[in-house]
Amino acid sequence: MSPRRLWTEVLAGLVVALALIPEVISFSVIAGVEPAVGLFASFTTAVVISVVGGRPAMISAAAGAVALVIAPLNREHGLGYLIAAVILGGVIQIVLGVLGVARLMRFVPRAVMVGFVNALAVLIFLAQVPEMEHVPWAVYPLIVGGIALMVVFPRVTTVVPAPLVSIVVLTLITVGAGLAVPTVGDRGALPTSLPTPGLPDVPFTLDTLTLIAPYALALALVGLMESLLTAQLVDDLTDSPSDKRRESVGQGIANVVTGFFGGLGGCAMIGQTMVNVKTAGARTRLSTFLAGVFLLLLCLTLGPAVSAIPMAALVAVMVMVSFTTFDWRSIAPATLRRLPVGESAVMAVTVVFVVATHNLAVGVIAGCLAAL
Repeated sequence: MSPRRLWTEVLAGLVVALALIPEVISFSVIAGVEPAVGLFASFTTAVVISVVGGRPAMISAAAGAVALVIAPLNREHGLGYLIAAVILGGVIQIVLGVLGVARLMRFVPRAVMVGFVNALAVLIFLAQVPEMEHVPWAVYPLIVGGIALMVVFPRVTTVVPAPLVSIVVLTLITVGAGLAVPTVGDRGALPTSLPTPGLPDVPFTLDTLTLIAPYALALALVGLMESLLTAQLVDDLTDSPSDKRRESVGQGIANVVTGFFGGLGGCAMIGQTMVNVKTAGARTRLSTFLAGVFLLLLCLTLGPAVSAIPMAALVAVMVMVSFTTFDWRSIAPATLRRLPVGESAVMAVTVVFVVATHNLAVGVIAGCLAAL
């Protein structure tokens, strides 16, 4: 690996780690668990998948889709059952991967993939809207300034990722000027110690298995679908193939390991993957590995500094990711005139269902059915 490539991978991992922290804390809140549960899950998932996964540079961590699936289980029965479901879900993913479920990806039409990408961009943007509502006036110029920095800075140099520059500059401005704006620390306390392995605190009985099995199966299917679609998206962006079967098994292994460390389940995170691959220029497993390592180090050693990062800086990064992720050519008048009406309709159905349900898996299934 050349020094330039190494530098790019290291900085990409750092940018992703910074962007992961508030998002993962939010997903932890959705699942009804402490922030440390989601953050530890992101560390173990990223590190494990960087070794056993099939798509280099893809980011996997505690994801919103998984949090939504298993939140009712935690709410009604407690954290022990959630962790047991994560482990069982990982086992199911390993079995599905060995059976070759990844081969089904070849049947996903191109129009559905385009709709998937565009819906993803819309969801990323919509996820930032709450961060721009009912906030101090200073948040808005910070967001605009952050976006402007990411547009202009690459014209000066690409040695340092523009998102990292934007985060650092906006943090210095916020702290230096004493601006009272929402920060990462407002989302919840960061962990102060390393995770320790252990078994879930549940009775090992048939009743427990019957209770967690539906949640584990849902976790496995949603996690695999999002991960495989994201892997295909990265394949297209980087013009390089990936081993989908290995990725399926790897996601399962990562969830099993994460469960034994008491973490929230995870899968590929599309927005963070776009930050890593498209915005920061990463291409290897090193960036994924370092994203997990930096995440843990930032929480344990630089907690106060990380907590001071204004949410506006991270919103600016994700808005930029949303803009660059959207396939603007797909809605250009020239493209719409050239494409068959049916193909454009399939793309639209995919987008509408994803945005309406906030579930990429539902949108993809709807799009595939519309294409039949």
